[in-house]
Amino acid sequence: MTENKYTLLTNINYPSDIKKLNVNQLPQLCDELRHFIIEQLANNPGHLGSSLGVVELAVAIHYVFDTPHDRIIWDVGHQAYPHKILTGRREKFHTNRQFKGISGFPSIKESEYDAFGTGHASTSISAGLGMSVASKIKNEDRNVVAVIGDGSLTGGLAFEGLNNTSIIDNNLLIIVNDNDMAIDPIKGGWNDALGRLHTSKTYNRVRYRLYNFLRNRNIITEHGAKKLTRFLNTLKISRTSHHNNIFEGLSIRYFGPSDGHDVIKLVDILSELKNHKKPRILHIITHKGKGYEPAEKEVTTWHAPGRFNPETGERNNDKSQIPLYQDVFGTTLLELAKENPKIVGITPAMLSGSSMSIMLKEFPDRVFDVGIAEGHAATFSAGMAKEGLTPFCNIYSSFMQRAYDNVIHDVALQNLHVVFCLDRAGIVGADGATHQGLFDIAYMRCIPNLTVAAPRNEHELRNLMYTAQQDDMGAFVIRYPRGKGTTAEWHNTPVRIALGTGEKLKDGSDIAVLTIGTIANQARKAIEQIERENADIGIAHYDMRFIKPLDEKILHEVGKKFEKVITIEDGVIQGGFGSAVLEFFADNGYRVQTKRLGIPDTFVEHGTPDELYSMLGLDTEGIANSIREMIRTS
Repeated sequence: MTENKYTLLTNINYPSDIKKLNVNQLPQLCDELRHFIIEQLANNPGHLGSSLGVVELAVAIHYVFDTPHDRIIWDVGHQAYPHKILTGRREKFHTNRQFKGISGFPSIKESEYDAFGTGHASTSISAGLGMSVASKIKNEDRNVVAVIGDGSLTGGLAFEGLNNTSIIDNNLLIIVNDNDMAIDPIKGGWNDALGRLHTSKTYNRVRYRLYNFLRNRNIITEHGAKKLTRFLNTLKISRTSHHNNIFEGLSIRYFGPSDGHDVIKLVDILSELKNHKKPRILHIITHKGKGYEPAEKEVTTWHAPGRFNPETGERNNDKSQIPLYQDVFGTTLLELAKENPKIVGITPAMLSGSSMSIMLKEFPDRVFDVGIAEGHAATFSAGMAKEGLTPFCNIYSSFMQRAYDNVIHDVALQNLHVVFCLDRAGIVGADGATHQGLFDIAYMRCIPNLTVAAPRNEHELRNLMYTAQQDDMGAFVIRYPRGKGTTAEWHNTPVRIALGTGEKLKDGSDIAVLTIGTIANQARKAIEQIERENADIGIAHYDMRFIKPLDEKILHEVGKKFEKVITIEDGVIQGGFGSAVLEFFADNGYRVQTKRLGIPDTFVEHGTPDELYSMLGLDTEGIANSIREMIRTS
């Protein structure tokens, strides 16, 4: 681009400014917007590929529709960067995903243009249908548009929303952004079905005119119109295709597929569809990473590539020898699978994110990516466990919330041997409130027949995975964080751990600190700092390792020996690990002054983990201050 490279984009502060342009200027605006995103994300990492793929769509939507009066829902929010830049946040975009900056996902708190918060996939159709129905009840002339990717369509909630859309009076426009990708390539019959869809423009035009002709003359009712739609669909299928169109089968008008990178054509199509007042589908074909060659060639890598050189595409790869916890999981799972032929791997569209891709390369018939379908992943695992296999079901902590009933009803109630590995537990950082893994301890520890554990380091993760796959285990949950571990010497020989046993890491006589998970490492540093300041203070430190069952031997020892106890966890305080310890003390008559450290009763926004732990008082200094305060109290 020239030195004055943003001649159009500089003047676009809100969608009303886009409408001032001639439609023939929109391709240039798209080029500038795409270049701006690449330039920004090169230095401030975020979700690149998804956003590059919808540049033309975002421009066309805001050119045609009257936002924010018209509601636009972006599902999932990975693809919302062009929308954010065009809706008053261009000058703030350099703060994207940064502490106190703008969110990486749509947020109704952040902007009136963000019609619905969409950090988790598959929600847009249900939310959009609710908004459309609400507008009708309130007699508002409002368009509602749900933009959903083909990856998000694999989620069960999307199917539920489609089913309901077909039977309720609404004017929802669903735009299916089909790029053949989630984070990893999409697998499954739904994706194959999208690839087979073809629609004749002539057919659409003739059917629409026939419908209007009959309705305007009161020849058919709405009920009759649905019968007509199904009849015409039957004719269309018999004449033009051997495959059914699932959308048309639901009596939802289908348009497409169309080129999602032809902004002028998109404007024409959306302008026509804007006037349709019934539920309809626009199917567009896009390319994730469009317009940036490195992102087009390696789509999975460039979903969220980190920092990179925008000119060369060279990424700033971390040369550290300390592995990510997810890679420890993936490597260990492969090692266990080699020795135990009953082990299978299941993940909901997170093959690379969980590093289950490591096992996939060697055992492709024993690893299953089920799409963005967490509930199905859990029950699918239960079915395999019922037949004698040992499923390792890897689901991010914040996404496991969506499979809660399946864990209770299908796994725990039947006492089936499924190993749930909750990646991204605790503070995750820049993805913010929708992705922080803060609730799993509280919502898992109340379920019968469930073991819940958290390792403090890589060795313990391997030990717990080795333990969990033993034949005499039932349902087992292992939670571990995002990011790097603690040592380059992580590859131990795993050993079996007795259930409900913790470890005394350090003895002491004045105060006891009980930790669960990797936050033990911050606590250890805080204890060392305090004891350097005052050699007369003796602080005992216990790594509890299991939330359920608790190590009752350790807790009896602590209850008898100490008057002051601090519990520390990287989960919510209410109902969490500290609450479990308090319950034990109360049930056993121990009068112990106990301070619980953890996440307060609030949603934690985005920022680096270090910034967030500091804000929450869970970094080394914050923990040290809490211990000092506890020591000072009488």
